Amino acid sequence: MINIYPDDSRYYANHGWLKTYHSFSFAEYYDPKNMNFGPLRVLNDDIVAPKRGFGMHPHKEMEIVTIVLEGELRHEDSTGETATTTFGGIQRMSAGTGIFHSEVNPSKTEEVNLLQLWFLPEQYGLKPSYEKTTYDIKKMKNNLLPVVTKNPTSKDIAHIHQDLTIYLSELESGHSIDFKQKKERRTFLFVIEGEVTINENETLKKRDSARITEEEALLLKTNSGAKFMLIDLP
Repeated sequence: MINIYPDDSRYYANHGWLKTYHSFSFAEYYDPKNMNFGPLRVLNDDIVAPKRGFGMHPHKEMEIVTIVLEGELRHEDSTGETATTTFGGIQRMSAGTGIFHSEVNPSKTEEVNLLQLWFLPEQYGLKPSYEKTTYDIKKMKNNLLPVVTKNPTSKDIAHIHQDLTIYLSELESGHSIDFKQKKERRTFLFVIEGEVTINENETLKKRDSARITEEEALLLKTNSGAKFMLIDLP
């Protein structure tokens, strides 16, 4: 089953310094029918103004992944970790038993656009931790590049405490990718740029998403080029 969620179905809020789109219930947006997709609890598409951001605030018992699409994001947390991430970088934070952190746009002139994803952890009571990784952008080309997973095989892939894998891909015009999935698992697809057709049938455009269940074979194709995120979920 392939359920399509168009870009304009997302909740939108403009706070001046922050423009944000919520794919799931979050903050002032509440829909009991749209709380999660498996362990995927939050997907926020944020645009933060220069020299603004989220001050120090707490989290608990959540796996938080941040993917920077444009600009820079500065992270600080109560474990003493600090890092600045740009496109090609991933932040993974395990809130565990409790952590405070801040996320700020350090630029004086440029906005930062980021995707922030929250996942329910596979195990509660973990020690809080933070990790920043970088991946080779060129390896996204016509490929599903793993950037976050439970059992990473290289230092370029962030480790997460949940049985999932986040892939990023940049498909050139006329190219396609096959993705094989176990029937009992879920697949989440989010188009960052361009358009993607699923199984020669459903076409997703920029910022559209799909929640896919009971599909063992996906053919992802583009006629005009696309960047997208695919998540393999339990």
